[in-house]
Amino acid sequence: MNNYIEKLFNLKDKVAVVVGGGGHICSEIVKAFAMAGCNVAILDIRMKKALLVENSLRKKGYDSLMSLEIDVSKKKDHENCLKSIIHNFDKIDVLVNGAGINGSTPFFDLTEEEWDKISNSQIKGTFFGCQVFGKYMVNKSSGSIINISSASAGPPLSKAFTYSVSKAGIKNLTQNLGREWGQNGVRVNAIRPGFFPTEWNKKNFITKKRENQILNHTPMKRFG
Repeated sequence: MNNYIEKLFNLKDKVAVVVGGGGHICSEIVKAFAMAGCNVAILDIRMKKALLVENSLRKKGYDSLMSLEIDVSKKKDHENCLKSIIHNFDKIDVLVNGAGINGSTPFFDLTEEEWDKISNSQIKGTFFGCQVFGKYMVNKSSGSIINISSASAGPPLSKAFTYSVSKAGIKNLTQNLGREWGQNGVRVNAIRPGFFPTEWNKKNFITKKRENQILNHTPMKRFG
């Protein structure tokens, strides 16, 4: 049984690409892939954060890593990263689309600039990631795409209007691509995390007044 489970879920020597890999959630995903034996490409608009994650793993003995700068709102950046990763690792097996920013501006104060900035980093970035890396996977009839949606994509849960709309779009895009590409050997799924108690979240969303509302919305009654 152990050999069966190991064979079924073994990720050794797979190539995983984590977009937004310098962030709070995705940096942990990067670490998990590395510990599972993957070759990992860490993509982020903030090279400094990507390199911090890479260097911390290298100190622990994980060497099959690379960091690349990407602006997810630019399709050409995705295409350039795809070429660099294949040149370095020969293939790509897994893509995690986890880049994106948030905002807590009240609805009537939202500017077009802020709306575009958040939605470009979220839904547009996920769209380009799926389009560029997904085409590569569909052409080779193999691959797994994991998009990062949010608990706020469903029932209204936060004051993050643009973010929530974008995350709902990511959920819908995931469902449509999963239907389209499943028979081509490419799985497309989404993870919908709840609130993580980062300093930014505690300042903008997880107030004492709203903490119980958030936890009551979460079956396990805990953050994350």
